[in-house]
Amino acid sequence: MGLLSWTVGLPLQPVRGVVALARVIQRQAEQEAYSAQSVRRQLEALDEQDMTEEQRREAMRAITASRITPAKPAEPPERAGDEQ
Repeated sequence: MGLLSWTVGLPLQPVRGVVALARVIQRQAEQEAYSAQSVRRQLEALDEQDMTEEQRREAMRAITASRITPAKPAEPPERAGDEQ
């Protein structure tokens, strides 16, 4: 059965490769977005910009709030007694 499943599955290999690559890219993007170094770099970049103190505070709030709060909602935990 190995030869048959290999022959049938062969056309799907490029799709599986793209899906695997997309997962790696997503993982790296999330790691970069939520890393402390990334937040620190963005906050340091604010010091180089010419803006009022109120604009600076608002930008700092936006940077820290978007990084501290996850982008996707947490999935609800599955309860053991809900199966029917």
